[in-house]
Amino acid sequence: MRKLTLYSMTIFTLLTLTSCEAIETIFKAGMWWGIILVVAVVVILFLIFSRGKNS
Repeated sequence: MRKLTLYSMTIFTLLTLTSCEAIETIFKAGMWWGIILVVAVVVILFLIFSRGKNS
């Protein structure tokens, strides 16, 4: 059932978006995930190094 939903959403997206809009949406999502992951890694590293100096 999950695959059917994924396939139907993919087909719906392909029919409603032009190729440029689809690529733009994919890159925007990728950019935001990249930003979120980089910020998370920086925060984790900061916490690790700040705890190391206090110990």
